Amino acid sequence: MMVRVSASWGHPQADYSALGKTGPREEGKSQIILRDGEQWPEWAEAKKTLQESREHDPELKWVYGKLMQEIYFRLDSAMKAFFRRVKNGEKPGFPRVRPRHCFFTLIYPAMYIQVEGLSLRLPTGGRGKNKRDPDVIATLTEEAPTGYKDVAISRDGQGHYYASFIVEREEETCDNNSVVAFDLGMKTLATGVNEQGKVYRVGGFKGVQWYNCQLDKIRSKRDKCKKKSRRYCYLSNVYNRVSQQKRNKQRDSLHKVSHLIAHKLVERTVVVGDLSQRQIVMKEHRERNKHLHRAVFNEWGLYTFIQMLLYKCQLYGKDLQILDERDTSKTCSDCGQKQSTPLWKRTYYCKECGLVMDQDENSVVNILMRFLARLGPHTGDPVRCADVFTAIENQCADVFTATDNVLNTFEHI
Repeated sequence: MMVRVSASWGHPQADYSALGKTGPREEGKSQIILRDGEQWPEWAEAKKTLQESREHDPELKWVYGKLMQEIYFRLDSAMKAFFRRVKNGEKPGFPRVRPRHCFFTLIYPAMYIQVEGLSLRLPTGGRGKNKRDPDVIATLTEEAPTGYKDVAISRDGQGHYYASFIVEREEETCDNNSVVAFDLGMKTLATGVNEQGKVYRVGGFKGVQWYNCQLDKIRSKRDKCKKKSRRYCYLSNVYNRVSQQKRNKQRDSLHKVSHLIAHKLVERTVVVGDLSQRQIVMKEHRERNKHLHRAVFNEWGLYTFIQMLLYKCQLYGKDLQILDERDTSKTCSDCGQKQSTPLWKRTYYCKECGLVMDQDENSVVNILMRFLARLGPHTGDPVRCADVFTAIENQCADVFTATDNVLNTFEHI
């Protein structure tokens, strides 16, 4: 196998069309060709091609040097991760290619920028007479924090720029040893239960269908226009603006729910089922459903939610456990009888013992009991495993629902 890494135009790019082939060195480009058995030569060796790229494209002389070096750090991380996945037999996941004029998040070291009140000064390339463009002066909407290490400059789909100050914070501690388990879903983002039988129902973003309808109308109008025409470009900008609004609302909902679980709840250990999005839509003997695929892959945000929950639990001193939830929706939480249940059926009915309860609640009880069974004998609180189901029956009136704002005040907090 051969991977050709091109550092032309100042942006290192990976050309995977040449896999399995060898070719001559292209003029004007700096390339590193890795054949079968060879190793990645670290970022320092790759950074030596920066001067050749500047000679090929004089415009790179006006780009700040620290930003150019940051590209090679990212390339080094991407290539090391690629070879690690190949060595472990996982899906390779080739590093993605970015066009020359494509903006992506830039990271400035704190020592090379100046912050005065609400004014942020970002340096540009060149010095003295060789400096063509003046420094970029941006106005912040709020004062910058103290003790930041780096500043990341990013841009959204609407063309708005953001400065993110990276600050290290000490992790909090949590002395509570109780456990709460959550079952993740599409209509109800998270359904949870603790050892005392308290049931939590937290809803997610509910405006997905309205935004999808608007985006489909805009895309339908744009498809009838000639590409690169004035009307086509206008509708593309409108589409990007509406889709960015949808992403912002969705991420805001995920942030609020993850903050609620990681910070507001008193339980120290948070158990989440290891759910696979692909298994939901790729079951055998199941017809293709484009609406289900769109809801699962584009609108759910499962991976993003898990990542948010991971770093927030670590920040607030809580332990996040990801547990295999195979057959938790099929198994009765009372008698253990297993039966198949389709996705559209939201009420679980056990033919063996006659149990009738919500499908998500039955699943999350099984997740909690499976996790508690792994802990072994318990000498503290006697409410464990089998007693969880009894506690749920006695406290069924304590079920609450949190909608998009997820800012309600809870009595147990």
